[in-house]
Amino acid sequence: MFANLLQWITRRGPDAPDYAFVEEVHASRPVPRDPRVEKLILICWGLIAVKHVAVIWAVHHYAVPFHQLWINVPTFLLGLLATLAYYWHE
Repeated sequence: MFANLLQWITRRGPDAPDYAFVEEVHASRPVPRDPRVEKLILICWGLIAVKHVAVIWAVHHYAVPFHQLWINVPTFLLGLLATLAYYWHE
């Protein structure tokens, strides 16, 4: 306690730190993405595109009382959310 007081009065720091700032570092490479999952995502986006075309055709061909975006927008947003969740996952 008096040693610290003496250092404070003389405004000198300790001679050497008694602890290490960094003791050990572990670095690991990121896990590579699975090509099968990326192919599945691409196939699902193709199916979403086919569904969009089919819904647009059906809405124009048959007399339905709603706009096709009520079906296409949620489908697109959920597909986008799932894709972003896969690519942003660490």
